[in-house]
Amino acid sequence: MSIALDVKNLSKYYISGSKRLAVLEDINFTLEKEDTCAIIGPSGSGKTTLMGLCAGLDTPSSGEVFLQGLQLSKLTEDERAQVRNRYVGFVFQNFQLIPTLNALENVMVPAELQAMPSPSKLAKELLETVGLQDRLTHYPVQLSGGEQQRVALARAFINKPSILFADEPTGNLDDETSHQIESLLFDLNKQAGTTLVIVTHDLELAQKTQHIMRIKGGQLQDRIPRDSNDSDKASFISDLA
Repeated sequence: MSIALDVKNLSKYYISGSKRLAVLEDINFTLEKEDTCAIIGPSGSGKTTLMGLCAGLDTPSSGEVFLQGLQLSKLTEDERAQVRNRYVGFVFQNFQLIPTLNALENVMVPAELQAMPSPSKLAKELLETVGLQDRLTHYPVQLSGGEQQRVALARAFINKPSILFADEPTGNLDDETSHQIESLLFDLNKQAGTTLVIVTHDLELAQKTQHIMRIKGGQLQDRIPRDSNDSDKASFISDLA
């Protein structure tokens, strides 16, 4: 299988006076196309920073990220933005919908940026897939948290991303709604053949992925590789709980 994401010796630090504050140190991992991966760890461990570096939202202090074979450090900020628009989808904890656009218009935004044909038709199909065919003209303020995240899922998949980054996708939702969103996320991901990277505190959600990586103090402490069985993952999760 082809490599979707290759992270080599990745570090991120900030200088404060004479001190160097390390956020991430020497992170290495590889994900193949259609892999699913969870990045877990305590607050402040560097999980979201790692996701931002992998998606080209930020630049590392050292090391390299290869996204779909493209070396992000060799690209300008505008070129990285083009790569994200072409290859990457995002789902966030706080949904990040545009409040002045209705559900249909929010989903269409990435497709319109790519000048995709018939964005309205595709957006309607995706909103129907996530069960919001009756909410097309509703604005974010008129939608529940679960409905807003369904809109965000539809938006994330409209540009047919090669890799999708989900940052605490169920963090603001109740248990029942969280399970519904998780099912939709994995179903859509499987249908699209997308590589999925989830940053989460939810160990139950993490266990549903093929890879599990634990970040602590900016370092990759442990990982469960793709070929691990459910028993190995359950044992790994149990030791962390």
